[in-house]
Amino acid sequence: MSCLASNLPAEKHLFFDRHGGISGGKYASLNASQRSLDNPENIRQNLNIAARHFNQPLTNLCILTQGVSNHAVCINEPSQYQITADGMATNKANTILAIRTADCAPILFYDSQNQVIGAAHAGWRGALRGIIENTVTQMLRLGAQKKFIAAAIGPCLQKKSFICQQDMRQEFLSQDPAYELFFTPQDNQHWLFDMQEFCIHRLQNCGITDIFASNIDTYTNRDYFSYRRNCHQNLISAPRDYPTHLSTIIL
Repeated sequence: MSCLASNLPAEKHLFFDRHGGISGGKYASLNASQRSLDNPENIRQNLNIAARHFNQPLTNLCILTQGVSNHAVCINEPSQYQITADGMATNKANTILAIRTADCAPILFYDSQNQVIGAAHAGWRGALRGIIENTVTQMLRLGAQKKFIAAAIGPCLQKKSFICQQDMRQEFLSQDPAYELFFTPQDNQHWLFDMQEFCIHRLQNCGITDIFASNIDTYTNRDYFSYRRNCHQNLISAPRDYPTHLSTIIL
């Protein structure tokens, strides 16, 4: 089922699961990925369903064209796929910030004291490159204060399901040998990576102390989309042809 963070206002956010939409087949049912080969009209209606959850029109839903960057932006007015970034912040009422994921960690931020929100797409590359810190920086530009920011990490690939090889591990150790802490050897060539704990670490290092983590594994929990699970089931017939769900927050 969809996930709510205990440290964020329940009526102001939601980590949507895969249910409640109109898409069928491997996209069933609340697919939000415009890059997939799902019917574009189905995706539009799914996004509208998400916007209606907050009693807002689809035009108030802000969706980025995401990648694996550390680029975060301030949002003055909602747009859909017109801005390329992986993090965003706003102080505008009625603007829904929406992050799309299917194993990466969605992180929602809320400063209720100063009325600033943020959202970040934190895959392992983005988290390592600084997307969390850069999203917080954009919130501070809008008047947020770290002592008032609550952060929530939504459903993502958990350690037991995140098998990686030496090349990925080496990227982390090249930045900081202490990151060895987040890798557990599985055999001579593979490690288990704790992405959720790494995100918590980066949040704490940039001064955020009010942190929620869902502990929901998108790979094993079939209420959620999983890129890795789709790969293992040979369900991806073209690059980027996989469904994603939404993580959303509004003032």
